[in-house]
Amino acid sequence: MRHRRIGEILLETYGLTEEGFEAALKIQEEKGGRIGEILIQQGAVTEAEFLDALGIQFHLPVLTTLPTRDIDTSFAEEIPIQFLRKHRMVPVITSSGAEFAINDPLLFQSLDDLRLLTGLKEAEVVLAPYGSILAFINFAYDMSRDSAEQVIEDMHGDETNQILSEIEQTGDLLEDTSDAPVVKLVNLMLSQAVKARASDIHIEHSQHSLKIRNRVDGILYDMLSPPKHIQSALISRIKIMAKMNIAEKRLPQDGRIEIRIADKNIDIRVSTIPVAFGERVVLRLLDKTNVLLDVSDLGMPADRLGEFDRLIHSPHGIILVTGPTGSGKTTTLYAALSTINKTDINIITIEDPIEYQIEGIGQIQVNPKIDLTFAKGLRSIVRQDPDVILVGEIRDLETAEIAIQSALTGHLVFSTLHTNDAASATTRLIDMGIEPFLVTSSVNAILAQRLVRVICTNCKEEYTPDAESLQSIGISREMLRGGKICRGRGCPSCLDTGFKGRTGMFELMILDEPVRNLILKTSDANAIKQQAVEQGMSTLRQDGAQKVLNGITTIEEVFRVTYQ
Repeated sequence: MRHRRIGEILLETYGLTEEGFEAALKIQEEKGGRIGEILIQQGAVTEAEFLDALGIQFHLPVLTTLPTRDIDTSFAEEIPIQFLRKHRMVPVITSSGAEFAINDPLLFQSLDDLRLLTGLKEAEVVLAPYGSILAFINFAYDMSRDSAEQVIEDMHGDETNQILSEIEQTGDLLEDTSDAPVVKLVNLMLSQAVKARASDIHIEHSQHSLKIRNRVDGILYDMLSPPKHIQSALISRIKIMAKMNIAEKRLPQDGRIEIRIADKNIDIRVSTIPVAFGERVVLRLLDKTNVLLDVSDLGMPADRLGEFDRLIHSPHGIILVTGPTGSGKTTTLYAALSTINKTDINIITIEDPIEYQIEGIGQIQVNPKIDLTFAKGLRSIVRQDPDVILVGEIRDLETAEIAIQSALTGHLVFSTLHTNDAASATTRLIDMGIEPFLVTSSVNAILAQRLVRVICTNCKEEYTPDAESLQSIGISREMLRGGKICRGRGCPSCLDTGFKGRTGMFELMILDEPVRNLILKTSDANAIKQQAVEQGMSTLRQDGAQKVLNGITTIEEVFRVTYQ
């Protein structure tokens, strides 16, 4: 029987063109690499199509996903994680049998080595996508490590004091084999937080207890309760990793850690403050592998998205984004900047801190130690011939005045304010000391926003809500489709919370003529909001109600973030 070539199969079965295949072969000849990866990168075929073709060529079954339940991860104790990652293969051992999941069937020698290492000489071979194999490897090695609870149980007496030596943290935490209990606990704490999609880790304590909590989708959850006697060692370990002064416990400190967990590069901002009975530590986790969101991914309804897109392409003026801490203001501004970022415009930002590096944009970090404040940085920016300026936050009158002057002299300025709704932002500026006529002549629009948790798609179910709940966010029975809305039951995928991920709720107030005229007469936020609503503005709660009707979030979530 003739052994069919991969190109022949792809040409016959999956619509690959002769030109596409020839182009891929030419790239392979010039630069090397696997023909499959080149074809996938060129968009000539999908990874699924290429795997199916390999399956036909080598007479192997193809699995799109690998199991994560009822699996034996004991192989992780014997086989180096680097071997499996390099050769893109992994043993999948369950109660129903064992098989080798591979991505490249040409690596015969490596597969034979794996058979010897595991002793599974008769196990079947299946093809699987590279992403599925990598996820399975990371999951297996994470599972095989001691659980955080087990590490805590192993911590006795004064043995933890032995590890207070300066250790430079590099490499993948899943590859760290250190036996020091506190080192293991910190590694597990970080890897668990990343796996749970946590944005922050809080290490808190009282006189007799120590507690570690994770913030997932804006809500804090208790994770671990280590023994009180390891508090000092735990905090010292984190300080060493963040290159902070471990001897200084009386003053607040800030530091930074860069780590890699599996295929994720994580940037961690560490903050410590002295409190009664020790220090309190908060770690803010920023996944650097996350791509910047597009404006269309923020969760704005189509009509508001069109208006916002028009506003961010304005030649001059101020666009303010308002909301409490953690409401996604920076993400919205970054999405706006990345949308308008073209080679023909000069964009400069001043931020505290710089959360994402954006190619082609000049970004300045606020540094109070050398008196580089928002106001001083902004004064320098205007001399750099910018078209667009981003000011991380308007905190004082001086910053507000320079931002307004910049907007009036032909610059487009983006910034944030901490207010509850869009109308309150104008009141806040006037309270700072800005004249109302300057507010109306410089500010184009104000976007107020909140983040609500999204119902988990794996466990979403319909139910009939009671009238009181509906009324709390302004929904009538007539507005419901079939009289039902959605909620999440809770499942392993969403950590039994019923929610997975977050989306934005928005209130976009455009300063048109009637609104401007009212601001010149009064700074009453309620009156300004009423006027904006009459002009067609949807409030935060109205936007939230629509997301409930669309099955995106729940009544309780909307009420939680808009309750005043």
